[in-house]
Amino acid sequence: MSGLPILVEGSALTVLVVGGGAVAVRKAAAFAGAGATIRVVAREMSAEMRALAQSDRVTLEERAYTAADIGDSMLVIAATDDRSVNAAIAAKARAARRLVNVADAPDEGSFATMATHRAGSLVIGVSAGGVPGAAARVRDAIAARFDHRYAGALSDLVTLRRSLLAQGQGARWQSLSSEVIDARFCDAVEDGELDERVASWR
Repeated sequence: MSGLPILVEGSALTVLVVGGGAVAVRKAAAFAGAGATIRVVAREMSAEMRALAQSDRVTLEERAYTAADIGDSMLVIAATDDRSVNAAIAAKARAARRLVNVADAPDEGSFATMATHRAGSLVIGVSAGGVPGAAARVRDAIAARFDHRYAGALSDLVTLRRSLLAQGQGARWQSLSSEVIDARFCDAVEDGELDERVASWR
């Protein structure tokens, strides 16, 4: 797959997940965590999927998938344990020009989910060519460095940027940001220096 990473606003998404097992739960949970609205269709739902449906963002329909289920879903996840059903879901989604992820045959899909690390507004996604275990290992290594310190630093910078732009001080923001977001940015975050510098600009 020739991947193009993008960051999508989760709350704007409507997602159809077909399947009720472990893979479907993992995919549905990731989208629910990002604020998406999820509809799950499966003959059988696992206890984990039923627990996930306690969220008002996830609804369950315990029955067989039909082609009409694609409906107006923006994203489709084919995650059943039946190869022929997954292939049919993928074909229907592509015909309807919807983005589709196929759990057991990634090449049939048009998007892949990534192992994701979040620290406040910092979001880092890792893809490893269809080897999710490797992606998770790399993600965890990244997370060990880019931790809560970055969440706090970026929150401060976002607040400062919004404040200056609201005051019509775009030029000042450009000057300050070019000064602090330099080659030493990560070092400054990690040793606490950035906090002091941002505080002095308020």
